[in-house]
Amino acid sequence: MKSDTPVERIMQREFASVRSDEHLDFVDDVMALGRVRHMPVVDGGKLVGVVSQRDLLAASLSKVLDFDGKERRTFLRSVDVREVMAARPITVAPGASLAEAAALLLRHKIGCLPVVGAGGEALGLLTETDLLRAAYDEEQPGPPR
Repeated sequence: MKSDTPVERIMQREFASVRSDEHLDFVDDVMALGRVRHMPVVDGGKLVGVVSQRDLLAASLSKVLDFDGKERRTFLRSVDVREVMAARPITVAPGASLAEAAALLLRHKIGCLPVVGAGGEALGLLTETDLLRAAYDEEQPGPPR
């Protein structure tokens, strides 16, 4: 795929998201079950942040280093997403090129870009994996299935 291809051609249109008032134990479950590393935080249809596996780990480590599974889950249940999410995520417009998106990922050392409309609504998600797939998997031109 060419580097000037718009992000909307390969972005994931179906993605898991959470609200800022949900608890981290729920996020942990969804990430584990869905095998995802990043989740947009959406309130009222608008993107308000991103929470990642790294955020979950940092929240756990900030409290106690020696959690057993039950203690970790209890702790995560006590923390709202808004307390650990990246509240000002780097985003991309659907018409931005893949080259622009890749440059943002590299410059900010992040693994995903929420794709947002002009009004701040979450339209999709673009990950480093999506870019690699678009660059090297000629048989799969669209988003992953």
